Amino acid sequence: MTLTIKTQLREVFAESGIHLSAVVWAGAVKQDTGVRSVTVGENVTLQCFYEKIIAMHFSWYQQTLGGRLELLFFFHKYDDPSKVDHWLKKNPRFSLQKEDGFNHLHISDVQLSDSATYFCGSSHTNKVEFGDGVFLSVKEKSQAEIIVQEPTSEIIPSGGSINFSCTVHTGNCGEGHTVCWFRHGSQPGVLHTQRKHCKPVAAPGPPSWNCTYSLQKKNLNFSDAGTYFCVVASCGKMLFGSGTEVMVRSQAAQTTVLVQLSVIRTGILLLFIVSCVLFVRKK
Repeated sequence: MTLTIKTQLREVFAESGIHLSAVVWAGAVKQDTGVRSVTVGENVTLQCFYEKIIAMHFSWYQQTLGGRLELLFFFHKYDDPSKVDHWLKKNPRFSLQKEDGFNHLHISDVQLSDSATYFCGSSHTNKVEFGDGVFLSVKEKSQAEIIVQEPTSEIIPSGGSINFSCTVHTGNCGEGHTVCWFRHGSQPGVLHTQRKHCKPVAAPGPPSWNCTYSLQKKNLNFSDAGTYFCVVASCGKMLFGSGTEVMVRSQAAQTTVLVQLSVIRTGILLLFIVSCVLFVRKK
């Protein structure tokens, strides 16, 4: 959990009249993680499990790309969320599936505006514990636009670098593209935004446009591990790349792998020599 999110959580609770002496990112809450992809109009349930013995309050938070953390629900263990939470009444597409041991968030008739990272939390005494968060990627039913993100995955040595590429093929709506790069992982957050006007592509049929965006990240360390996405705002829509999974390996681990490969090659060579000697003796 990043310092920014911790600070935002304190602000959210302060606005609700709740003051915390400790905010904890712990393993007591387990929720869906990574990325969930859904299509507009579908229903989705984001799962959240907690230790039912000690938890007394429950909550869900939403963070849109580049936005601040927003509190969706906060209620007591023995309350009926639908009766005490006014936000639910104003947003009937959202509902909670609550029993001892779990607190799932259900979204019906999903809309493009629901694309965001969702965090669930539980609290007792003066401690609040949160899940790792799950990013909900909402796509249109019929999406003529195509977005290609490369590479799909990379293992990078500590201190190394990586180049991300995002190519967009879309119709002409007379507007430029705004692209946003963000990371979902140990330190989620928006990395970079840029705006660019695309050039028409010479091809039969209606005019189409082609844009390629790139992002380079240098001097990687273990905190840079995660899944990187490019999100492109085009013609009033948001297009999501398939993501690039980045794993960072220490130099020591890389050296160990090279030593192991060297040992294996030496063993294979010795085995080949011994086999040749035995074959010659037998002849």
